[in-house]
Amino acid sequence: MGGSSAEREVSLVSGRDCAAALGEEGFEVVRVDAGADLCARLAEIQPDVVFNALHGRWGEDGCVQGLLEWLRIPYTHSGVLASALAMDKERTKMAFRAAGLPVAESLLAPAVEVRARHVMEPPYVVKPNSEGSSVGVYLVHEAANGPPQLSAEMPDVVMVEAFVPGRELTTTVMGDRALGVTDILTDGWYDYEAKYTEGGSRHVLPADVPAEIFDACMDYALRAHDVLGCRGVSRTDFRWDETRGLRGLFLLETNTQPGMTPTSLSPEQAAHCGMSFGALCRWMVEDASCNR
Repeated sequence: MGGSSAEREVSLVSGRDCAAALGEEGFEVVRVDAGADLCARLAEIQPDVVFNALHGRWGEDGCVQGLLEWLRIPYTHSGVLASALAMDKERTKMAFRAAGLPVAESLLAPAVEVRARHVMEPPYVVKPNSEGSSVGVYLVHEAANGPPQLSAEMPDVVMVEAFVPGRELTTTVMGDRALGVTDILTDGWYDYEAKYTEGGSRHVLPADVPAEIFDACMDYALRAHDVLGCRGVSRTDFRWDETRGLRGLFLLETNTQPGMTPTSLSPEQAAHCGMSFGALCRWMVEDASCNR
């Protein structure tokens, strides 16, 4: 848990709640704030299984997974390849396109060029190619006077993606099963604050959408999970322009390590299917592997 990515605080909350739930399920739990001494700490603890509650870079991009493979310690969530692939938004889109899954138009561009001119006709979104939790996301409106003034913290190369109007939907996959569809309601953009600030968003589960859209989200999320080679729990996010029907549904990304608090989206969907938070955490431990 924890670590040093931009999502450290979220990871600490996920780790705290998962550790507490696993303790209640009868497991002996050791909490490790992942730092530069992680390898030495794991060698000292010699765990039977690692519950990976890290979010963001290093924790869900294949780095920690590679370390755990090297140490031959079974761990939760996806393996090295799926983790690295899903963390790279452009390569994820390439995989989705090859599988016939609908994604919004996008391109990679130098940040300096994005600051200087519109590299795509507005409205569009600018975001890091390899971050999660809507960290560093800029929405450029159709009536924008000029290109976005990206912060100095943004990477040298960023993703520019056509903005899809409409609703934010999400579907969790657990093993080989899609759990449901949630409609995420906010007063504005579903950014980091909306995701993690109390009252920042409301979740409607099951989503009040036409059966065709509900079924497509379930199908697309399961296919995305398989295309990327995910295991355990993943969550795929969508944008749906309801004025266009099924043609307005697009995959945004697949999260190989979605938020894990009792009120997070994936545990909410598991609870809707009759699985408690503790039971979900237990299932993930029992599903752990160190087979890439």
